[in-house]
Amino acid sequence: MGLLALVLLAVAVLLAGCSTPFNARRDAAFQTYGHAADRPTVRPVRSLSSFSDSLMCMDRMFRDAELPSTLITSKQIPDFSGRVPVATKEMIVTAISQMSRLSNAFRYVDFEVDISRQDTVQNLTTILLNSNQIRLQRPALYVSGAVAFVDQNVINNRFDIGTSASRLETGYSANKNATIIGLELHLGDFRSRTLIPGLDSANEVIVGAGGQGLDLAGRISDYGWQFNVGRDYAQGSGAAVRTLVELAMIELTGKWARVPYWQCLTLEQNHPDFQRQLRDWHDEGKPAVQQGLVMKSLRSGGYLTAETVKLPVNHPTVRAAIAKYQADQGMVVTGVVDFMTYERALRNYVTLGDKGQLLRVGWNTGNTEPAIPSVADGQVTAAPTGPELGAEADPLHLNLQIENLVADKTVFEQGTQIFLSATVSRASHLYCYMQASQGGMIRLLPNATNPSSLVSANQTVRIPDWMVPSPGFVLDAGQPGEEAVMCFATGEDVLPRLPENMQAPGLAVIAGMSGMDSVEAAFSQATEGGIPVAKQRMQWRVTPKRVLPVAAPAPASAAAAKR
Repeated sequence: MGLLALVLLAVAVLLAGCSTPFNARRDAAFQTYGHAADRPTVRPVRSLSSFSDSLMCMDRMFRDAELPSTLITSKQIPDFSGRVPVATKEMIVTAISQMSRLSNAFRYVDFEVDISRQDTVQNLTTILLNSNQIRLQRPALYVSGAVAFVDQNVINNRFDIGTSASRLETGYSANKNATIIGLELHLGDFRSRTLIPGLDSANEVIVGAGGQGLDLAGRISDYGWQFNVGRDYAQGSGAAVRTLVELAMIELTGKWARVPYWQCLTLEQNHPDFQRQLRDWHDEGKPAVQQGLVMKSLRSGGYLTAETVKLPVNHPTVRAAIAKYQADQGMVVTGVVDFMTYERALRNYVTLGDKGQLLRVGWNTGNTEPAIPSVADGQVTAAPTGPELGAEADPLHLNLQIENLVADKTVFEQGTQIFLSATVSRASHLYCYMQASQGGMIRLLPNATNPSSLVSANQTVRIPDWMVPSPGFVLDAGQPGEEAVMCFATGEDVLPRLPENMQAPGLAVIAGMSGMDSVEAAFSQATEGGIPVAKQRMQWRVTPKRVLPVAAPAPASAAAAKR
């Protein structure tokens, strides 16, 4: 009886304690970990697909073809199945942007006419349009289409087996299935709202899912136990639709521009197993080997020299080189060697074998020494693209073009606005100068509006930047005569090494400089000692402005003559 009383008393005390509010201050120290625990544990990465390198290839192809900028827009891309809730239209915008970074081939007109989807920007646009305070440019092309179908579980295999005994039960199950997603896109002429015959893309892709599990249960004497383990995978629809969108935009824009777009679809990086194979090779090597291979690739790309490639991977010079490389590749810049950097750095040193398998080119996963050629070992001899891994880098390259939409880009009438663009093969310092017809020199870049000379290889430098409301300056053809613009790309910032008069603020006449040869001589002296440098000059002739004839006055009428 006494024991029962003690138990009842303990229960009463416990219930009384639970009825009082819990003191949250006791958990204050524990709660302070919430700020750190709420952060992601994995670095964000750039969303890539099998055709990301193909988009960059198309961008270079458009620039080599000197394709003029074309305005393009897109309709909403619906999914009538309701099973692929992805932003397909935004993926189209991203694909168009990636194909226009260097070439300026396409400019996307962003205007939504669906009232239910209008946001603050669209509402303000409507208000300003009604008051004639804004002017929209009419697109030349538009993209139309839809997620055509989603056929779920077209193939589905299941396997289940189990056993049962007096003290042991076992079970094993496995399943796998495949789903097909189809996307159809078309390119249309905006002026007539007609779809252009032949400019269509209808592709489909398979996404799979599968899993397996093991169950064990039994009894040991009077006690029971249970054990369950399983593993599953499910390929998402987002990556699949992005792959279809990028492939479709390559096909549509390539056919429309009449360029050999198929050359960009035959890259080794388009292999569906490319990233998975690179991941397997990455995991086979130790971190020191991974870092060494990446640094050798940066050496081949010109980001590291024969001396700096020997520095530790955490050295500021090496981290800055890795960051420049990541920026040039459009990656999330971290300055560290991770798998995405490993994959980007070694992707050009992989080729296809006779049986369609991926082979390493001149490197292995166990060490950083050159691999012994052996196809049986998954290695071959020569790189399919670019220099050998760890070889001397190609010279720095600069490409300067006149972007005016005229047939003859060597003659301009006085007062005509001139537009140029420049690209570099890797992150460099860019300096541009203009020579007037009288010989005076002006530094166009850098200037007060664009004070930084460092530019990435992943973008085009527009001179002047005609895509911003305040470009900082306007480049007009001046007095009749010969004018020229010359740009220099250097591996280091050489502005402090130039003569003092050339260090004056930009967009002002440089005292003591006459003619482009004097500027070129100053840069030759400033880049002595092995500093990488590239240069290019564009020259044109300015003709006097034509005077339009004055129209003769209209003859007076007979009635007016009588008056």
